[in-house]
Amino acid sequence: MRCRCCMAKCIEPMVISSGDITINDWELVETFIRTSGPGGQNVNKVASAVQLRFDAKNSPSLPQAVKARLQSIAGRRMTKDGVLIIEAKRFRDQERNREDARARLAALIERAATPPKLRRKTRVPPSQKRKRVESKRKRSEIKAKRGRPGLND
Repeated sequence: MRCRCCMAKCIEPMVISSGDITINDWELVETFIRTSGPGGQNVNKVASAVQLRFDAKNSPSLPQAVKARLQSIAGRRMTKDGVLIIEAKRFRDQERNREDARARLAALIERAATPPKLRRKTRVPPSQKRKRVESKRKRSEIKAKRGRPGLND
């Protein structure tokens, strides 16, 4: 989609469907860096990789619960200050890497937006307990018969 103001190919504000979370462009900081990989001589001249930074800790767009889950999901990708860093260098051109980085951020936030299922405690049914005790008793009888015959046998 072309932007009306500059007729360049701009990416619209990111909208993440689960829980209606919207992250505006001003919250994202993109840095373009050089990367290794395919591209021949072009690799040395063009900064095609994207380093996307999102300050999740201070973001007004995310609820507190989502921020906490995002911190645990992100792992090493999040700094101590709560800034999420995503590097995209899969493609040879800058625009596709930019879209890839934003898609990966959207997937992370979507995963953090869905609360985990609560674990329900279950108990072992009495029939299974009986079955386990019965099999142990049978095994014990088999092993008892393996011994040397005694004076009473």
